Amino acid sequence: MSLKLRVILRFGLSLILIAAIFFLTAGTIHYWEAWVFIAIMFIPSVAFCAYYYVHDPAVLERRMQRREKVTEQKLIIRLGMLIFLVGMLMPGLDQRFGWTLRWVGGVPLRVEVLAQCLALIGYLGSMWVIDVNRFASRTIQVEQGQQVISGGPYHYVRHPMYAFALLMWMAAGPALGSLVALPIFALFVPIFVWRLLNEEKVLRQELPGYAEYCQQTRYRLLPYVW
Repeated sequence: MSLKLRVILRFGLSLILIAAIFFLTAGTIHYWEAWVFIAIMFIPSVAFCAYYYVHDPAVLERRMQRREKVTEQKLIIRLGMLIFLVGMLMPGLDQRFGWTLRWVGGVPLRVEVLAQCLALIGYLGSMWVIDVNRFASRTIQVEQGQQVISGGPYHYVRHPMYAFALLMWMAAGPALGSLVALPIFALFVPIFVWRLLNEEKVLRQELPGYAEYCQQTRYRLLPYVW
């Protein structure tokens, strides 16, 4: 199957799945927060895929890879997918049954808009990371010709992809009008920490210069914190 067809199929199926989760659990399509969040997730993706399909298809090939080779990472991915699924189910159910509305009177509009902006920043930040590091893959591996990247967001933290992803998912609950989903998405924090620590172990062993980079860039996920 060609790269173009694989990208279209995965993109289309993901869009259908996410929309179905939100609107079927909510029991309505009149859920504007979900429409905005879907736009945040998929409109930049269309531009991203179109650009790299023309200018650097290898980037898309790496992003299409999903099969982890490291045993520990396989377990991490399974747990992460479970958190993702439960987290995505909660906002629609919250919209239907009004849990957040009953408990705290709902999420204020200004908070929802701020959270949507933060989610967008997180998503666009992840794309910035990929643009800076063309070897950024969904799987933990070191490829031939791969080099240590220390510029752009990698100047501030060693794992900017995870930092931006956490920003997006921590904002997802309020952005979707649900505080019930917030503690579920917060479970991504220990999952990402576990993943990046294992990733660092692999990179120290297999990527020349990575140990020196770790000494140069002290913080893993959050500048001046950790």
